[in-house]
Amino acid sequence: MRHTPHFLMTDVAEVKRLVDDNPWATIVSHTDAGLVASHYPFVLEAPGPDEDPDQLVLVSHVGRPDEQAHELGQHEVLVVVQGPHGYVSPAWYPAAQFVPTWNHVTAHLWGTPEILSDEENFRVLGELVDHFERVMPDPVSLQVDEDTARRMAKGTVGIRIRVTRFDARAKLSQNKAPEVVDDVIAGLRGDGPYASPALAAEMERVHQTTEGREAR
Repeated sequence: MRHTPHFLMTDVAEVKRLVDDNPWATIVSHTDAGLVASHYPFVLEAPGPDEDPDQLVLVSHVGRPDEQAHELGQHEVLVVVQGPHGYVSPAWYPAAQFVPTWNHVTAHLWGTPEILSDEENFRVLGELVDHFERVMPDPVSLQVDEDTARRMAKGTVGIRIRVTRFDARAKLSQNKAPEVVDDVIAGLRGDGPYASPALAAEMERVHQTTEGREAR
């Protein structure tokens, strides 16, 4: 990503929150055949008892033969997680400020995938389904028909990525005066063509946190 130190997001807890809130991610591999990109849901896995509690650990699966296309397990991959983002119109700025921008929350995470055994892959698939089904009125589990679920799981390859480094940005108008930030949030919460309630909420959360830190 562009070198913007004042928008850096270095708090591991914040990166974990971003992944948890935005599980649909892009995995990019630099293979012998060139660059390969795919899109899959990633969720966080708690580090083991002997691992750093702040360690970022991602689990997912790919559909065969994507594991071959990505050469998974043979080299480092990049996982891109995209949070709320959107166009910021200069209509929300003072008259003298006429250059628009794009606010966003994004993380790039690197690590070498570990290929899961068939049994562990099935466990992770079940946990993935349970993770997303937990908010449904009548959650559905793979245990509804385990035999069929296991047959379908054979078409997937589970992966675990222990993130070795990350580069995350929260570009949310931190370089603007508080009254301008308020106007941008109001614009994003409006009913115009660039309305984005999710981005407005993220800006509110971050700026309230920043103000709280400054107050202390």
